[in-house]
Amino acid sequence: MNTAAPWIIATRESRLALWQAEHVRDLLQTLQSRPVQLLGMTTKGDQILDRALSKVGGKGLFVKELEVALEEGRAHLAVHSLKDVPMELPEGFVLSTVMEREDPRDAFVSPRHARLEDLPEGAVVGTSSLRRQVQIRAIRPDLRIEPLRGNLDTRLRKLDEGQYDAIVLAAAGLKRLGLADRIRSVIEIDQMLPAAGQGALGLEVRAVQTDLIGQLAPLNHAPTRMAALAERAVSRALGGSCSMPLAAYAAWQPDGQLLLQGLLGHPEREGLLRAQASGAPRTDAEADALGQQVAQGLISQGARDWLATC
Repeated sequence: MNTAAPWIIATRESRLALWQAEHVRDLLQTLQSRPVQLLGMTTKGDQILDRALSKVGGKGLFVKELEVALEEGRAHLAVHSLKDVPMELPEGFVLSTVMEREDPRDAFVSPRHARLEDLPEGAVVGTSSLRRQVQIRAIRPDLRIEPLRGNLDTRLRKLDEGQYDAIVLAAAGLKRLGLADRIRSVIEIDQMLPAAGQGALGLEVRAVQTDLIGQLAPLNHAPTRMAALAERAVSRALGGSCSMPLAAYAAWQPDGQLLLQGLLGHPEREGLLRAQASGAPRTDAEADALGQQVAQGLISQGARDWLATC
């Protein structure tokens, strides 16, 4: 019997967050033969449901309480949906591990319609993501886009109650919870570019925990890590936050190159700015440089001016 003190994972208490933490717990217990426990927490992002995240502090509202638990020693690591992790971590914290990605695409969910294109004029689509809003508007400017907050189950309930004709969610979350049958269609990458890190899980620890970082290393998936870090670098170079309708997605190509695409919209302007670059990053620094290259491509098209008025 292993008598080592258990590792504690800090996690939000939504059903999806708990699934993700339990998934990491089970992998760690198998790999390290060490007990692992969960510390469930409710974050400010879970509590504030009547306002858009962009108006109340951004995605950091979902991780701050978890970081406090790490800092105070009540937990050893935190499990996050990587798309919810701010681009700049507080001093003393690191993203030690990026796990293999699930489906990165967005999912179209509707009780009556099969695709975004099939919605009637004036139909109501629910999403609070500015990234999704600007891309939906580019595809179907005739639709009404209404805010949609709450955890995954709450969003689906609001759809089923008839508050929306359709909603758009991350495909990965639905699949992880065994709800893939709710997906009427996935929205392909060339139609709706995902958020940086979408579909991947990230493990956050304190930088001084070098032994723990080493023990978490087997969970790291290098191809996903390089792709996700390049995506996050686009947003970081532009001063990214959830008040910015920014998308970034990197995919490994058959020739061994990583193709990184970036997209920027504006809540009140027509059109979308797009840029892309390719490379073969093998280190975090090289992935960051690829992201900066795409960011510069957006800047050359006027991104700074757009961001100044977001």
